[in-house]
Parts: sequence; C-alpha cells; structure tokens
Amino acid sequence: MTQNALINEFDKIIRWPKKQSDKTYIIEFLSSKFECDKQYSEKDVNVIINRYQSFNDVPLLRRELISRQYLARKDDGSKYWKIK
Repeated sequence: MTQNALINEFDKIIRWPKKQSDKTYIIEFLSSKFECDKQYSEKDVNVIINRYQSFNDVPLLRRELISRQYLARKDDGSKYWKIK
C-alpha cells in the first residue's frame, strides 16, 4: 500500500491498515508528533492523536502507541511519555 493511501494531503491518517508493515508506518508517523522528555496527560495524547487522524478511533491509536512501545504510561493512566 502506498503512503498516500494511508495519510491524506492534510497529514491525517485515513484508516487503520491491515498489513503489519503499514500499521508500523502509521504508528511511527504518529509517534513523531510527540516530543521526547515531555510528559502528557491522557487528554493531551488524545488531542495530538485526533489532530492526525480522520477515522475517529483515538483509543485504538493510543493503545497501539503503547502496545508497540512508542509511548509509555503510568499504571493509573495519568501520565504518558515517548520512549521511541
């Protein structure tokens, strides 16, 4: 799949892909929007994710960032930070 089929001209993710390599590409793209050495609230994370997606599944993208170890969070979900 081409990059243009996943991210539109407005820098927004159009949909969640099926192929693992495309999923990795999307998560790396999204991860690049977070700063290292900065802590975020869940609301802050959601705002950033929402700015770069158009298919309205912020929780999916947030979970993927965490499960693929691009972001980490406190056990209570109060703070998030970039680790990759």
